[in-house]
Amino acid sequence: MSKTIVSIMNVEKMYGENHVVKNMNMNIAEGEFLTLLGPSGCGKTTTLRMISGFEMPTAGAIKVQGESVEKKEPYQRDVNTVFQNYALFPNMNVYDNVAYGLKVKKVPKKEIHERVMEALRMVQLEGFEKRRITQMSGGQKQRVAIARAIINRPKVLLLDEPLGALDLKLRKQMQIELKRLQKKLGITFIYVTHDQEEALTMSDRIAIINEGRIEQIDTPVEIYKHPKTKFVANFIGETNLLDAVVLEVNGDTAVIGTEVGKAMVQLDPKDKIAVNDGLAVSVRPEHMKFSKTPVDGFTIKGIVKENIFVGNLIKMMINLNDGTEIRVNRFDASDLSEPGELVYLYWDLPKGVVIKEKELIHTDSVKDIEGGDPDEEE
Repeated sequence: MSKTIVSIMNVEKMYGENHVVKNMNMNIAEGEFLTLLGPSGCGKTTTLRMISGFEMPTAGAIKVQGESVEKKEPYQRDVNTVFQNYALFPNMNVYDNVAYGLKVKKVPKKEIHERVMEALRMVQLEGFEKRRITQMSGGQKQRVAIARAIINRPKVLLLDEPLGALDLKLRKQMQIELKRLQKKLGITFIYVTHDQEEALTMSDRIAIINEGRIEQIDTPVEIYKHPKTKFVANFIGETNLLDAVVLEVNGDTAVIGTEVGKAMVQLDPKDKIAVNDGLAVSVRPEHMKFSKTPVDGFTIKGIVKENIFVGNLIKMMINLNDGTEIRVNRFDASDLSEPGELVYLYWDLPKGVVIKEKELIHTDSVKDIEGGDPDEEE
């Protein structure tokens, strides 16, 4: 069981009247790949900079290995940062860029050479020692930046959108390479991105941030399959969201009413849902079904607007009578209704995710990480 290596406790960040980070709580496990994901301006990079020491919290505490770091300078913390622009020295070759931190620390020359060569092997840049940074491709520069960061053997590596400057094909390739490297090194990665696909591909867990708050923190699979808020459901992948009111509760199922008809949902026993409660139901396009005749328990119907071919699937776009557009993904061209046809929409009950938005999940319930409170580990 992994222990907590970074704890963020009740952290706030203000820039004048601008409240950027709001009551953030998060525990990050040793050896974990955790991604901070959210739209521009949500506070994810500010959070990363507070961990690294380039910004100070307005309130709250940050601990690394159980030790408070708010009063420590960036170079005194056992973390290293890889920036989006890599921050490499263009007048130096690859070897000197990677060796720079060790030279500043006056590490013996022999040890510097051994550690530089080891780091370059890890990022697959052997033979590039004398290459100028100005002669390197974007992907190669990114690897040099990572080699320079890991050579100091930090416990935590912070990465601020390090793939943002790469083209799409190289970016996807580097996502896989970065994940493999992280597992090989066993270093905790805290990764910032606004790219949901990148987060899903690389992360052990994802913290979704919206307007300075953590909306949900969980594994990629859980976040995709069981979003806790409407923001999460909309932000991760595509979904169909319907606002509704509970009309009947029958054990673990409920009949709900929307502006466009009735439907049924399966209830989680933990959710105390009663008649007249408001909720939303999220149904992914691949789980939305349609029929040319009514389906028991469902009276939502719409008109097929168009079928869009996107390579490996076909997207059916269906308009409801209130103007809502529903997306249905199909993999077989023969399993479609034509534009202008009337269809009835339904879903298998477990695939309709009920979202009852109470208060947001501001805390990180890391039940699966032993030693969630660093103070208990000391």
